[in-house]
Amino acid sequence: MYFIENVAFQFDSLDRIDKEDKWVLSEAASNEEYTIKDVIISSDYLLQEECHPVVHELDLINPELIPE
Repeated sequence: MYFIENVAFQFDSLDRIDKEDKWVLSEAASNEEYTIKDVIISSDYLLQEECHPVVHELDLINPELIPE
């Protein structure tokens, strides 16, 4: 999951191997569950506020933390 100020706006799909990985399962179990609807609502909110990183250029505090 990708977040801006604790607002989920995007996620990466997992392949079969990752879905069976014990660390991934543990991490998923210990975090909040999101539905596709949750992500769409959050993403829409970020679009309305002109803060969606896919559409708008944002000034980043810690750009080195962004995954490649």
